[in-house]
Order: sequence, then C-alpha cells, then structure tokens
Amino acid sequence: MQIVRTQDVRSKLADAAYFTGRVWQEPVVEAPEPARVRALRVTFEPGARTAWHTHPLGQTLHVLSGVGLIGTRDGTVEEIRAGDTVWIPPNEEHWHGATPDRMMCHMAIQEAQDGRVADWLEQVSDADYSRS
Repeated sequence: MQIVRTQDVRSKLADAAYFTGRVWQEPVVEAPEPARVRALRVTFEPGARTAWHTHPLGQTLHVLSGVGLIGTRDGTVEEIRAGDTVWIPPNEEHWHGATPDRMMCHMAIQEAQDGRVADWLEQVSDADYSRS
C-alpha cells in the first residue's frame, strides 16, 4: 500500500501546448503497472480550456466545483456543473474547460494504453468555444 499525503502534492500550471488560458493540475493517482488508471484534479480559470484531444481507452470527468463546458467535433457544446459526471468514449475528439465567467474544477480519470493517456490535436478556436 502507498499513501500520498496531501502536503506532498504540488499544483502546477498545465502545459500551454495543450491548453488555452491558465489551467492548474494536481496528480491524484498514477497506479504502477499492470494497473493503468490515471487521475488528475484539473482547475480551469475562466475561459480556459483544453485543446482538442482523444483518449485511447476513454475518459471520465467528474465535476468537483464550478461550471464548465465540453464540446465535440459535431459542434455540440454542453454545460457541466458540480456533481455531473461525463463519460467520453475511446477516440472521441473533444475538449473541456471553464465557462467565460466561471472557474471549473474536475477530476479527470483515464487509463494508459502503451504508456499514453491522450492524443493531443489542435487548439480549440474561439469560434468553437463560443458555440456554448
């Protein structure tokens, strides 16, 4: 058994290559092989969002606080709120982030396949983001 103490977890700014705006990440779990589960607590400042991306084995988002948005390539943009849980199937192109005027924090849970949990694509345009 391994216990990670809260005082040992550090917040870090997410890589700007994969996000627009300020996004903070805190690791929750990265289970050693043969387990594959990975989880992060991700906090998006207002207007911040991911780039388009997919997950080889899918992703679950559980909104912890605030109000956010999630969009898919077909142009659908849905509002998500604290307590909502979203399942994104494997290889579905999507993005998620905060609304223009509210922060949003979610738990992002995914599994690694061959060492990768996500495949990153281009940034989400302002036009795609503003469809909300």
